[in-house]
Amino acid sequence: MTITDPYAIAAAFQAGTEALMEYLSAHVLTCLVPAFFIAGAIAALLDKETVLKYFGPTAPRWLSYCTAATSGTILAVCSCTILPMFAGIEKRGAGIGPATAFLFSGPAINLMAIILTARVLGLELGVARAVAAAGMAVVIGLVMASIFERSEGCPAGKYGTESNPLLPEDDPEQTECCRPKYLTPLFMAVLVAILLAATSSAFGLLPKTAIIAGLVTAAACIMKRYYLPEEREAFLAETGWLARRIFPLLAAGTFITGIISYYLPMEWIRDLFGSSSLLACFLASAIGSVLYMPTLLEVPIVGTLFGYSTGVTAPGPALALLLAGPSLSLPSMIVIWRVIGAKRASVYISLVVIISTLMGMLYGAIIS
Repeated sequence: MTITDPYAIAAAFQAGTEALMEYLSAHVLTCLVPAFFIAGAIAALLDKETVLKYFGPTAPRWLSYCTAATSGTILAVCSCTILPMFAGIEKRGAGIGPATAFLFSGPAINLMAIILTARVLGLELGVARAVAAAGMAVVIGLVMASIFERSEGCPAGKYGTESNPLLPEDDPEQTECCRPKYLTPLFMAVLVAILLAATSSAFGLLPKTAIIAGLVTAAACIMKRYYLPEEREAFLAETGWLARRIFPLLAAGTFITGIISYYLPMEWIRDLFGSSSLLACFLASAIGSVLYMPTLLEVPIVGTLFGYSTGVTAPGPALALLLAGPSLSLPSMIVIWRVIGAKRASVYISLVVIISTLMGMLYGAIIS
């Protein structure tokens, strides 16, 4: 059966449709919707000075990169779910270095994935993944900053961006909004808790629904009681704008990924991953960067589909897959391209693939 065979085309189209339907059913409500609200809160409500303090181009490097590189430990998100949050802090004035370190670390270092890797694929590979991912986040951020660091004279202006209206905290004449400084971090924490509860497998459906309902009610009460109508409108407008900008690209990219997965010669690929050579690790990084690996599912994908658990895939390519796969996918690359531009996106994607390759080779050399 050839690629142009009508039956193959129909099967590939069906594979793309199934991938899209699976993504929509498994990730939209539990992952993307909470992520869009978090991103809207970052872009519309979070004090710009707070973002600049931890992620700004003039923030102390030890602070910004430590924060960015470790923030992923509490976020059980995939390469697509992290994108709205990345877009939010990037729009709010974060430096390109800390922002891309956060973009990589979010899906690459989440605590549940590291623990599952250690339990299913072995302690050595789990530790190697945690150490390599944290180091990669810092290195990628530093390289991106050295190449593309923003000019100090280009922060967002008083009137924000095309989607971000004037916020009360940016206007010195607006004195009505007098609330405790901890309210916005608390509101953000509640939104993050909703995301964590929705993606957790520690609860049954009924307890999970009750927890999420309680958290949503708490967030709504905080928003209604402590925020001005202008702020609420800005929050919802920013959330909707990010959803309209990002979601269609994710859906299209997921559909295309399903088609590509259908045509991938998996048996041939497994044969290539039998050693930790440069070619094997590079192919693993390149393939991982294109395939969509949902959070936690990268472990069975590497262990079963690519044969690491049965000894078919060597340790080097396995680590390269675990580094590049969760942090990138074809849908996420499309969105990253849109958010930060072709040049920055190309450099970021290249860094992920190249450094994942080198980390895989190094780990393979150490293990062997």
